Amino acid sequence: MSTDSTEDSTEDSAEEVEIDLGALNDEDLVAQMHDDLYDGLGDEIVEGTNLLLGRGWAPDKTLNEALVAGMRIVGIDFRDGILFVPEVLLAANAMKAGMGILRPLLAETGAESVGKVVIGTVKGDIHDIGKNLVAMMLEGAGFEVIDIGINSDVDKYLEALEEHQPDILGMSALLTTTMPYMKVVIDTLKDKGLRDDYIVLVGGAPLNEEFGTAVGADGYCRDAAVAAEMARTMIDQRRAARAS
Repeated sequence: MSTDSTEDSTEDSAEEVEIDLGALNDEDLVAQMHDDLYDGLGDEIVEGTNLLLGRGWAPDKTLNEALVAGMRIVGIDFRDGILFVPEVLLAANAMKAGMGILRPLLAETGAESVGKVVIGTVKGDIHDIGKNLVAMMLEGAGFEVIDIGINSDVDKYLEALEEHQPDILGMSALLTTTMPYMKVVIDTLKDKGLRDDYIVLVGGAPLNEEFGTAVGADGYCRDAAVAAEMARTMIDQRRAARAS
């Protein structure tokens, strides 16, 4: 009886031990921040971000090595079915807490983002959980994301594209009745001679790769992790093609 209670108290005390982030060297702190992102611990991410900046780390280095690298682990485990939507949302919110510190600093230094994305749920559809998750994962991958919300008609997309001049246009739909509106947007871009200016990615539960091809999208993203990977790959490919 006494042995069991001793073991229980030992386990409880072990769980209560808090890691002193300030006592960790840079390498261990970054590794711990990856763990904290994975666990969705926003306060710890804020503390770690401030510590790295206080040690002379540049904002872009802090972003890429501590936050983006950590979210890449989250994305891989989400893709592989180890993590699920609620856990990824927690991780993404922790990432946003760190980004709240870094974003103004990055703007001051003129650091370039990986790319810019305009994203929205199409006209007639008010579902946004999937879209929000994609937006968070894209931000976690280093993209600047402009979220135009739900029930977005073609004019709303066009206005956002003109204002923000993104690399990527992302469209989401959860209803089979709203899926065809993606083609309306893409056809309008073609009619206005704008289609080749943007990489167009589509996603949503009822979609598949065949549908993405049929409406003229550049890619179909089956989940948020794939969206972030595909966005980065397509931007790299486009930039390489333009440079050659």
